[in-house]
Amino acid sequence: MLVLLAFIILFHITSAALLFIATIDNAWWVGETFSADVWRICLNATNCTEIGYDFDDYATMQVVQATMILSTILCCVAFLLFLLQLFRLKQGQRFILTSIIQLLSCLCVMIAASIYTDRRQDFHAKNKQLYSQTSGGSYGYSFILAWVAFAFTFISGLMYLILRKRK
Repeated sequence: MLVLLAFIILFHITSAALLFIATIDNAWWVGETFSADVWRICLNATNCTEIGYDFDDYATMQVVQATMILSTILCCVAFLLFLLQLFRLKQGQRFILTSIIQLLSCLCVMIAASIYTDRRQDFHAKNKQLYSQTSGGSYGYSFILAWVAFAFTFISGLMYLILRKRK
């Protein structure tokens, strides 16, 4: 039982770490001379432009930022709630509340990554001065980590739904 518990805790911590890296790191869209994420666009690794009010599609980018932050917070809350329920829950009961919060975290990651996938070209095309410099490129590892975090949070949410407290 301790091995299973250690695996679940490690899996959840890995999910949270993936969410933190995907939210913070500047590698959602990368090319040879630039990198872009949900916070800024950097040209030549030194000339960084914050995504602000002058950014044409700022409202949509704020949705991506907010849902990634919310998913990270929900994942951490779910972990703390799991630890609390681990000591407070009666034997034989399920970790339903932890599962719901973790699945909400999963939903937030999916929303953020889906919006970014759908609107990525619009983000750069509407900003003509940046588009000429960021037109070529591919999805970076932070974007891929966001989708991996989606899968991890979904699996851990299902694990909590199935998991019963045992002695």
